[in-house]
Formats: sequence, C-alpha cells, structure tokens
Amino acid sequence: MPKPIKTATLIGATGLIGSRLLNLLQEDAHFPEIRVLSYRPVDFPHSGTQAHLIDFSDPDQFRSAIVGSDAVFCTVGTTQKKVGGDEQAYRKVDYDIPVNAARFCAETGCPRFLLVSSVGADSSAGSFYLKLKGEVEDAVKESGVPSISIFRPSILLGDRNESRPGETIGKVLMNAFSFLLPSRMKPIDAEDVAEAMLIAAKEGREGFHIYHYREMKKASKNKKSNHS
Repeated sequence: MPKPIKTATLIGATGLIGSRLLNLLQEDAHFPEIRVLSYRPVDFPHSGTQAHLIDFSDPDQFRSAIVGSDAVFCTVGTTQKKVGGDEQAYRKVDYDIPVNAARFCAETGCPRFLLVSSVGADSSAGSFYLKLKGEVEDAVKESGVPSISIFRPSILLGDRNESRPGETIGKVLMNAFSFLLPSRMKPIDAEDVAEAMLIAAKEGREGFHIYHYREMKKASKNKKSNHS
C-alpha cells in the first residue's frame, strides 16, 4: 500500500493545469496540507494551503521547501515570448526547476513526483522544445524517486489567464479535426490532466509511468464516475 499523502507540494499553481490541480487538491480530503511554491507573491485563500515564496535558483531554499512532502506536482512551464527567445532562460524554468525538484524529492524522501511534459518529448528530437522536454524526462527518470508519473498532453483546452492568439487558433483547428488525429495528438482539457495527476498521486505506483491522452482521459472518466 502506498504511503498516505499528508503534504502535497505544487509548483506552477498559476498555470492552466496547475490552477485546476490546486482547486482539486483543495477540494479533496486526501490532501490535508498543500504547499504552493512560487517565485512571486500569490494569494491562495484556503485554510489548508501554504504559500512558499522561494528563489528556485537557490538550492537550499528549494530543497527546504520540498522537505516533508509526500507528493510533489510540477506543472511549471514558460514560453519563448516570456523569455524573449532566450533558450538559456527557457531552460532555467522548463529544465532546472522540474529536474531539481525531482532530485530534492529523492534526497528528502518524498516518494512521489508528478510532472507535466509534452506529447512527442524526446531527447533526440530536432525541435528545441521537444528535445528539452525529453531531456527533462530522462533526468527525472534517473533521480531515484520511487514513484514517477509523467503526463504528456498535446494541445491544452481551457481558459488561460493570459492571451495566446496562436494557441487559440491551434485549439480551434485541432478540435475541428481531432477525429483525424492519432489519440496521443488529440487536444485535452486541462481539467482532465489535473484529475489524472490527482489519481496517479493517490495510487502511488512504483516505477516510471507515462500518461498519454488515452490514459489521462481514462483516469479522469473513472474519477468522475466515482463521484456521480
């Protein structure tokens, strides 16, 4: 039996998936203590949620914020627009944060690490983005955390707090032609990804597990049917 989760730590709570995951964690009695790690002040009006403002580039701060966690969820991610096309700045967010989080999980005895990656992630890919995501997965796999769950969504559906016109157009097109796409490439609602992460954390299966569209939709469907 997996160890019960008393403390769940979330990195990336303001993003499309992270914000939905935070809501689910707050509504679920299985997670009595929730930590949100952020580099800037964020208000989370919920009695069971602790906001930890940290410098992710400071290993001591980062490690201390992970200590005592039973599950760490990492949904963090940036865009080329936010970093002004600077690939090194991009890596500091999309590579350094999740890889260090997994390393600190292993060092401090946290048994579960759950990460949002991307469909097509491959360290040998020609694309900077997919290559980076693959490198992250490879490093996380070698971290030594007993239970690692990787989630590989394609286009994410759901309302963002920020405007991304190109992505909006992509969503419309992907939705219209989704019946022609392989299952792994189908767009998926951010809520479904968040629900799949929640279930995977509770299951706490040992080993390295990858969730694509079909696995995430199945987990989300099971969760909804159990609550109906």
